This record gives sequence, C-alpha cells and structure tokens, in this order.
Amino acid sequence: MSIILDRSSKVFHLKTKNTEYQIKINEYGMVLHTYYGAPLGDADMSYLIKEIDRGFSGNSYECRDRRGLSPDTLPFEYSTEGAGDYRINALGIEDPKGARTSDLRYKSHTIYDGIYTIDNMPYVRSSYEGTSEYKTMKEASQDDSCKEGNLGSEFSSKSESTLVIVLEDKILGIEVSLVYKVFEDKDIIVRSTRITNISSDEVTLTKAQSMSIDLLHKNMDYIHFHGRHAMERQPERKRLTHDIQSIRSKRGASSHHNNPFVILCDKDATEDYGECYGFMLMYSGNHLEEIEVDQAGTVRLTAGIGSDYFRWKLSCGQSFQTPEVIMAYSDKGLNDLSFLYHRIIRENVCPREFRDMKRPVLINNWEGTYFDFDEKKIMEIQDAAADLGCEMFVLDDGWFGARNDDNAGLGDWYVNTKKLPGSIKAIADHANSLNMKFGLWFEPEMVNEDSDLYRNHPDWAITDEGRDPVMGRNQLVLDMGRKEVVDYLYDMISKIIDSANIEYIKWDFNRSVCNVYSRVLPADRQGEASHRFMLGTYDLMNRLRSHYPNVMIEGCSGGGGRFDAGIMFYSPQIWCSDNSEAIDRLSIQKGTSYGYPVSTMGAHVSASPNHQNGRQTSIITRGIVAMSGTFGYELDPRKLSESDKDIIRQQIRDFNRFYFLIQKGRYFRLTDNETEEYFVSWEFVSDSKDEALISLVMKDVHANPVIPHIKLRGLDADTVYKVDYCRSSVEDTPEDVGIRRSKLEDMTFTGAALMNAGFAFDPMYGVYPSVQLHFTKA
Repeated sequence: MSIILDRSSKVFHLKTKNTEYQIKINEYGMVLHTYYGAPLGDADMSYLIKEIDRGFSGNSYECRDRRGLSPDTLPFEYSTEGAGDYRINALGIEDPKGARTSDLRYKSHTIYDGIYTIDNMPYVRSSYEGTSEYKTMKEASQDDSCKEGNLGSEFSSKSESTLVIVLEDKILGIEVSLVYKVFEDKDIIVRSTRITNISSDEVTLTKAQSMSIDLLHKNMDYIHFHGRHAMERQPERKRLTHDIQSIRSKRGASSHHNNPFVILCDKDATEDYGECYGFMLMYSGNHLEEIEVDQAGTVRLTAGIGSDYFRWKLSCGQSFQTPEVIMAYSDKGLNDLSFLYHRIIRENVCPREFRDMKRPVLINNWEGTYFDFDEKKIMEIQDAAADLGCEMFVLDDGWFGARNDDNAGLGDWYVNTKKLPGSIKAIADHANSLNMKFGLWFEPEMVNEDSDLYRNHPDWAITDEGRDPVMGRNQLVLDMGRKEVVDYLYDMISKIIDSANIEYIKWDFNRSVCNVYSRVLPADRQGEASHRFMLGTYDLMNRLRSHYPNVMIEGCSGGGGRFDAGIMFYSPQIWCSDNSEAIDRLSIQKGTSYGYPVSTMGAHVSASPNHQNGRQTSIITRGIVAMSGTFGYELDPRKLSESDKDIIRQQIRDFNRFYFLIQKGRYFRLTDNETEEYFVSWEFVSDSKDEALISLVMKDVHANPVIPHIKLRGLDADTVYKVDYCRSSVEDTPEDVGIRRSKLEDMTFTGAALMNAGFAFDPMYGVYPSVQLHFTKA
C-alpha cells in the first residue's frame, strides 16, 4: 500500500520500500509537511511541530488566540505569498486589483492506482506504460480504484499510485492541486502542481513552483552543480546557514552554469553514510531552486520554473501545470541516492524504445573536420571508421544551406549540394554499406540572419522591436512559442529524415536566450514567452518522437547546457560536454553521476593534444574515461597511427563486452575530493553482483609514490572474485625504482576482502596513467 490516509489523525502516509512521506491536515485545513525519511509504521509525526509564540510572527485570523500557530513557522506543504509566511514561497498570485495575498486550505483529495501523466511536458513514466495495466489519469478517475473523499480512510493497492490534494483560496477563487506520484518499488516520489482559476476574474501568476518542502529539525549541507561551458556540473557542497540560497538559470535553458538538481544531506554524510535528499526538476528552461533555514531551524526548499520575467495570466477555468520534481531519499549516503536517480531515469524517464537497446559505438566528424568537408572526405572517414569497428557515423554541423562556418545557414534545413552532391542519402547509404548506422546534426531552435528563413520571416526570431539584438555565436533564437515556427521546423526536419535512412539525430542548442520578446503576445502576456518557448520545443520533440519512434535523439546544448531530466524524456542520452578531454571529463562526469546515469552521458575519445585545452593523454586513458558514458569517437580516423588503430579496435571490443555492465550496472564513486587530487576511481557492479569493472586514472604522479588504494562497493561478501581482464596505459616504469609488478590476471579475492580491506594498485608512472580491471565470480 503506497498511499494511506489515516482518518483519525488526518495524516497521509506516502510509503515506498525504504521511505515514508507524511502530510498532515490540521484542524484549520492547513496542509502541513511533517516528515520525509525512513519508514515509521503508523506514527503521526506532527508531534514534532511545537507551538511557540515567536515575536513578529503573526497568526491567521481564526488562530488569533493561538499565537504559537503561525504561518511564519508552520511547515507548509506548499507555501504562498502574503498571508503571514515571510519565508521563500512557492506561489505568487496577483488578483485584478493588484492584491498579492493567497491563503490555501484543504478542499478535497483523490487517491488512485496508476500514474498521473502531463500533457505537453515531460513526466516520469509508469513502469506499466504500454501494457494492459497502464491507465492514464483520465481512465483511472472513471473506475473504482479512484477514491475521492473528505478525509475518509483510503489507500492505494498498486506499486505505482497517485495522490492529488486540492487546496483552495475561496477569496481568490483559486484551486491548487498538489500531485504526488509514488513509485513504491523504486523509492521515488514525484511532485508537481496544477493551479486552476475557478473565479470569474482573470488572475496573474507571478511565481508557480512545482513544490516546496519544510524539513523540521535538520542541520544540513546542500550540494549543487555549477559550471560553465566545457566545465559543467561541478559539485559544490556548502553548509546551510540562516540565509537564502538560490540556484537558478535565466538563460532560457537549464544551462551549463547551474543544473536543476539539488541535494540536501547530513553535514557528516559521505558517499556511503548519512541522510540525503534529492530534488531534480524535469524542466529544460529557466529554473529556480531556493533554500532557506528559518528562525526555528526548519529547512525549506522550493523548486520550479524560474520566476525572473515570469508572469502567466489565467482566465476563468484555465489551469497552469508546473513541471515535475523527482524526489528521492536515502539514509545510506550519496552513492545510494545516486542509484535511485539512475534507475528511475533509465527505466521511467528516457524513451522506452531505447531502454534495453544496445546503442552503437559512434564516430562524429566534428572535431575531425569542423566545417571543412565534402562528400569525398566524409566517405573516406566512414571507410576508416568502419575498419576500426565503429557502428554508427554521425555527420555534424555544416551539411545544410550556405553553411561553411557558423555565420550563416541556420534555419535552412536543406542539403548544401555543393558539399554533398549526392545529398544526405548518398552519405547514409555509404555508411549502411559498411554496416554502420547513420546520424545527422540539427540545431532546430536557431537561425542566422544570413539565411533564407530569416530573410523571409525576420519576425520569427526572438528580438526586441526597434533594438539591435544581442548575438550569440552570430545566431538568433526562433520563437518556439509560435505554432507556425514549430510546424515549419517539423516539416523541414521530416523531409530530411524521410530522404535517407537516418537512425539518430544530434539536437544542438548553441546560445543562451535573451531579448525575450514574442511578436505574437500582447504586452501584458510577455511574461509567458519563456515558458511558451519551452513548451514549443517539447512539442517539436514529441512530434518527431511520435512520428519516428526508432530515431534516437541525442540532446546537446554546446555540450551539457541542457543536461536535464526534461530533455531525457525525449533523448536517452545527451552530449555531456563540449570538453572531450579525458582529465577534465573526470570531474564533469563525476558531477553528472550524482543525479544522472552513465547511459545518458555522451562521452567520446578525441584527439591528443586535445582541441579544448591542449592536454596530451594516452589513447588508453582517453578510452577508459569515455567508457564511463555512451562511448564513441570524435576525431579523424585517417590520421591515426597503426598502433592507435589497433588500440581502438580493442577498445570497441572491450566496451561491447562490458556494455550492459557499464550502462545498467550499479555505479559507485570510490574516491573523495581529497583523494582525487592524486587519483580518481569508480566502479560498476552488476545487479547479480557476479561481476565488477573498476577504473582508475592518476591525476598526479610522484617519485617514491603513495600506493593507490581503494575499497570496492556493492559486492557479495561471500563470493570469490577473480581478475579476468586488465587494461593499463602503463607500459614502462623508470629504471631502478624497485617495483615488482603484480600479475593480476586470475588472482582471486573474496568480496569481503575487496570491500573491507580494499585493493592496492601497483604504482603507476607516466602522463596521466590509468588502469581498468574486471572482476568476475570465480
């Protein structure tokens, strides 16, 4: 039973295998959050709320004689503006007279078996989707499994259930539906909010967050994932203090700079110990996550669409749906929290068609040729790539319009026949003749001024009237909130897909959005432009996915500028970063791993010296790092040495051998920030615990070195494991260092030894040396 309502205490218990979430309706109809953590049985945790009369914390009118019951200190399940709660809020509403107060109280609720779906936006899919057991919300609300009530005893019986609590402000005529999707078997709760105007007047939303939560009596850190182009999702951990922390993007995308994912954890939590809470927004546009520790020590977190520039008008009967937030809790540390997110994203967020499909090892021509290519050169690269064992060729930017550099052509999605006289079909057919699949690059949401599209429809670009626009990469952004723009893009892209055997699309987005103004919206609705832009992008992705379900989309935004669970609903993988250099990728991929599975991380072996930072690393080290992703190559294979070609052939064989272990195995970060000044190590363990793959890369080498030592995780203590594979970039060691090299193959260890005593590596020498070991059940 994943959702239970206790009639006597008026407490909702949302239960998963290892967590419980409690919501209390008090005697005044206030909806309070009382607990989120390990299971408690039938306990009502509202005893944790203490009524204390705190100075300058006022009272609702009906509570004027109970001064300890203040909106300024109560742990609300959804916080509002203007009614005595001075903390950060989730909802801001302006009525026709300009008043900003909202005071929400319980009205009704619904519990039903099955999962709530959202139209026009990403959502966490039901595990039953596509089966006879699957029900949409509409279907479920029409049968007996739907229980609507006024605090009667009810429960759900399925492993996936939904609770909808309807709140009401009778003065404003606003209903707010708090939606909770409970994935019992996966220890995940998903929240979203639907705001409906049931008054006869028009109101304006000034803020509409997906969720808020008040965690009582917590002394916590928060972890967020900042960055910049080519250095995305760098984890930063800070102590929560009595101020307001905000993580946001107002760039029109989730951004390279602040990922829409936040972790709250015990101040002493580690990878393997302590309470951790995760909050991941499924949205790809402007976002805002705020955290405040209030005067009583309660930690409040809100998450949702960014409120900068946001204003949304609701007429009578209209609703506004917020994006979903994926929530997870673990009392076993950060590695376990990451596992919960990896599983739900792989199995319930990414398109189901690609969940179990073996994805091909691809080669992309971008860093091999940039814009300097023609049909002959591309086919030569395909020939060389096929000889190495590559399984897909992806043609990147430069194949369309007048596109010979990044100053022209965007928006003109027709083939540049001067470069490709045989059109895309000739290139695709040649790849197929070599037993390689074929993929193609697009940047649908962008337009150059030097393009036929802009010359014919300059008003389709997002610009201020009468003002020169800000340029990014010498390109502008199309107004995706306009149906005619989305229709044009769908028609043009469809014609290209229909013209050849295209099985993969790389979908790029190469600038931030500013000058946000839509030519089709009136002045009082310009605050809707950014969200309408995102809805238009989702609509285009959804239409292409529906029409071409077997064409895989890889998301990209200058690499990782839209690396979020919203895009993953349409794209099972995203180009993790434009920085393909192995040593920088160690921190990029580690930061990404806190919330996102390896199967979503586009990672390639590129040339050395690297094009982004000039660093030189061995091809073995580059391969080991790229294997902790979807794996592929980003170089010109014609320029490789014969020894490097042999290594690549072996890398592809190795990756295919370990593919399902890497893509679906449980991932562990084995080293901490201090250790990672010296070396970085990570591990994949199969569900059966029969095998594990360990990778280690040295970031610094020393004479008379400290021995690299790790403790493995996730094995079976009683199982005996042997090493049946060892790949290392270390070929030679300095003379006279007195090292006796271990012969690792066929050595055996118990799981208990590897986890409790650990594994010691031989010292490694050279430039960024690396090693990869496979342990299998003896």
